[in-house]
Amino acid sequence: MKLENKVINFLGDSITEGHGTSAPDKKFSELIRKKCKLAAANNYGIGGTRIAKQTGKSDNPRHDLDFCGRFDGMAPCADIVFVFGGTNDFGHGDAPIGTFEDRTPDTFYGGLHYLMQGLIEKYPEAVIVIATPLHRGGDMISRNGRPTLLGFRNMIMEVAEFYSLPVLDLWSMSGLSVNSPVIREKYVPDSLHPNDAGHVILADRIIGFLEAL
Repeated sequence: MKLENKVINFLGDSITEGHGTSAPDKKFSELIRKKCKLAAANNYGIGGTRIAKQTGKSDNPRHDLDFCGRFDGMAPCADIVFVFGGTNDFGHGDAPIGTFEDRTPDTFYGGLHYLMQGLIEKYPEAVIVIATPLHRGGDMISRNGRPTLLGFRNMIMEVAEFYSLPVLDLWSMSGLSVNSPVIREKYVPDSLHPNDAGHVILADRIIGFLEAL
């Protein structure tokens, strides 16, 4: 797929918003916009947000602007919709995991279905791409009996496959695993948010994936 003059809506959390970079033009969405000569790169990243609706209120109200509750506010015209989330559902989410049969935003499984089905209905002619979370510090530790981040990644892939949506598995092939000390120090110094150099790698991975579709 040729990306020049395309409009991409990027829906995500703090990584999409650019936390960890030194300036707004260093985040991956802007790097992609410039390198691929996009018509627009609409960035809908909000730090701390999760895919599913939470059961309680967060200390920071912005964190409760879940993906399911805000995707309808994105620009209605887009050639590509890129969804990149899930790390906060693991890190500090409290929505029940639920089951694959759920279809409401009140569980993680249900939120995935609600989000993906909603995006398909809103953008029936667009290419909708789902990205899995990056590795992060402590990602293989189960918290309060909930799945590890790998478990959340697997659920994201399972539901995307159900809707036949292409998945960019950044968990497996981003090259940004914090499990390697040298990679962590060079690209993800806080063990969660890629820095400027990390966003260059993210941009290149996303461009390569999109151009191959």
